Amino acid sequence: MEMKIHRYPGSIKALGNWYTVPTIVAIGPYHHGRQELMHAENVKHAAAYHCIKTSGRSAQEMYSAVVSAAREIGARRLYRKDVMEGIGDDDDFLHIMFFDACFLVMYMLNYSGMECDKFLCNFFNSSADEIAHDIMLLENQIPWPVVDALLKYTSVPLADFVSIWKWQDGRLQDRVYYKVPAGDAVLDETYGPPHLLGLLRFYIVGRSRTKVPGGVEKIKSAAVSVSAMEIAKMGINLRANKTNELADMGLTKKPIFFAVLSMAPLSLNDLHANLLVNMAALEVCTTPNSLGDEVEFEDDSAVCSYLRLLCMLVHRKEDVHHLGTKGILRGAGLTNKKALDFFASLKSLPLGLSCDNLMLQIESYRIKRPMRIKGYAFVRKNWKTILGVFTVIGVFASILSAIKSLKGAQ
Repeated sequence: MEMKIHRYPGSIKALGNWYTVPTIVAIGPYHHGRQELMHAENVKHAAAYHCIKTSGRSAQEMYSAVVSAAREIGARRLYRKDVMEGIGDDDDFLHIMFFDACFLVMYMLNYSGMECDKFLCNFFNSSADEIAHDIMLLENQIPWPVVDALLKYTSVPLADFVSIWKWQDGRLQDRVYYKVPAGDAVLDETYGPPHLLGLLRFYIVGRSRTKVPGGVEKIKSAAVSVSAMEIAKMGINLRANKTNELADMGLTKKPIFFAVLSMAPLSLNDLHANLLVNMAALEVCTTPNSLGDEVEFEDDSAVCSYLRLLCMLVHRKEDVHHLGTKGILRGAGLTNKKALDFFASLKSLPLGLSCDNLMLQIESYRIKRPMRIKGYAFVRKNWKTILGVFTVIGVFASILSAIKSLKGAQ
């Protein structure tokens, strides 16, 4: 299941073509042959020529490397059977694997700042946003071992490519790092990605483990949702975390009345929305629905958790604005109305383990601090009256003080 090239779940496919259909280049068989993508097919042949030339190997040796990798992993079986029935000739399928792999390798070479053919460089740079969009689509992938078979013969600095992509196109905040932070360009040799989307998601989101006090039974008994209004009434303030990591969400209790719910900030534009949706789609297809009886879990659903938490918090355009004032939603990529529609369309996503665990923390906070919550709610509801009373008391105290001073002067 982890290595398959999945089709979109129904809930994601309903979002529309922007999140599911490539705009300029088809990678793999699912969208192969679409008329509007034919120009890129010529570019793929140029990419194959220069990929072979860059490797210093023969065309036959490079092609054989791809064929060997594809057959070793049973690449054809990783795609939906009904689609593959339309590609009856195994040679046709292997040609797709080869030319698409060459395209991705040369794209990575150019993206990493390495010397590249002028024609390819112009295409990659002039279509940068479209390609960044297309290579993150769940259905627009080829198995990573096929790409890796060619990377072994080229000088693509894969660690640099991943790091640059993470801090530029994969960055979900306004700030773009044109220089990769020191020490970031390190690959985890224990991770075997299913495809390019899986690879980039892994390094954007990272690995995390979530501790659930009481285990899965506690999660099942927790509240299934919470609104921004409910959070405010409970004295829970929203705050953007400093790590900017999607999986880093949680509730921090304060000594007296308040608590802080922190989560990663997001600059919501079309490309970031596409990136989040497709990473979430991958999680939906590969993350088991059931949990064991453990107390600590490997969290493979961080993006679903992050999006579902935002879905819970956002019900009106005013909520989008409120999250902006709290530093959660940043930038002007989408209007408040578009952002509201985006989150409304994702309510069918699974909660995700981190979001489940956060609901457990909020429920625990609600149960353990009932009087404090009621006290805060009373003050929040009647703050104008309370302020007025204190103002009157202050004025009255000033009058008494003035009278006392006059008596003292006599």
